Amino acid sequence: MPINADKPHLWKADTRASVDQFNQWFMKFAPKAYRDTRKKTIESVEHGLALTKDLTTITPDVIKTNPGILPTLRMSTCPPLARDRLIGLADSSKNLVGTLEEGKLPPHLAKDLLDAHLKKITAILTQMLDVDIFPWIEEKRKPTKEERYRSSTIVADRLCGAVAEPIVRNAQEKRQLVLIEKYLTERGYKLKAHPAATALNQMEPGTFSFRLNVLVKPSKAEAKTVKIPIDAVIQPKKAKLPHLPILIEAKSAGDFTNVNKRRKEEAIKINYLKATHGDDVVFVLFLCGYFDAAYLGYEAAEGIDWIWEHRSQDLDQLGI
Repeated sequence: MPINADKPHLWKADTRASVDQFNQWFMKFAPKAYRDTRKKTIESVEHGLALTKDLTTITPDVIKTNPGILPTLRMSTCPPLARDRLIGLADSSKNLVGTLEEGKLPPHLAKDLLDAHLKKITAILTQMLDVDIFPWIEEKRKPTKEERYRSSTIVADRLCGAVAEPIVRNAQEKRQLVLIEKYLTERGYKLKAHPAATALNQMEPGTFSFRLNVLVKPSKAEAKTVKIPIDAVIQPKKAKLPHLPILIEAKSAGDFTNVNKRRKEEAIKINYLKATHGDDVVFVLFLCGYFDAAYLGYEAAEGIDWIWEHRSQDLDQLGI
């Protein structure tokens, strides 16, 4: 039986309660999450300055040795360069730049071609460095300790500003998983990694796992499989194997616009899961924040149910 998907008369009141809960959490905890990330980012930027001799030596070899430095270098220009803007200016490859920013080198790109791309990228970055926040570059001197730290904080703020929403979303998701873990452990469940080689329907009863990659087929007709991440996977104590565990996706949102842009993500997941495991899949959302009737109606139409964090006792209805 549906838990909330079949109760549209409650959706508006639940949305208001969920928005209030998210905002209370945001005011209290989001600044800390941002500050913690900012502190780590400052340290990363300072490391980047050291690698480039305070931005006086931005070379292909530096990037090849430390490809993850590229986002720091993009935020060190005037104006700061979005990834796509750097790709356009350097006439480079989206795949190449994306791989570098993940801290890796493209495995199948010939060395001479990689060097050619990196030469253009480093030339653009060097030409566009923000000399107002790195005054020692034009003055051809070494920066003071205070100048280096001040510049690092400015670049770190630029980096964090570009990813502020994911920082908050990740902190909120972590908090949601802590709540789910508390709920389960109080009922005698054990957190235990599910072996990748073991079928999902053979998960040990009375256990749960977080951020499990589940193998699925995009459609019943396809033989190939892909991995999709599931936030929480729970095998009820009373399950008799083979038995599919309960799958929960933790979701939080600080505005209505983004959730309606991203609402197809869950629909794709449940379609993949059903194509692989049949219609008996139990896949529910654990929601906190800005989820309005447009979002909820879309998910309900896709056969997806949900549990509100502010009424987490509804988890009892899953038979856990």
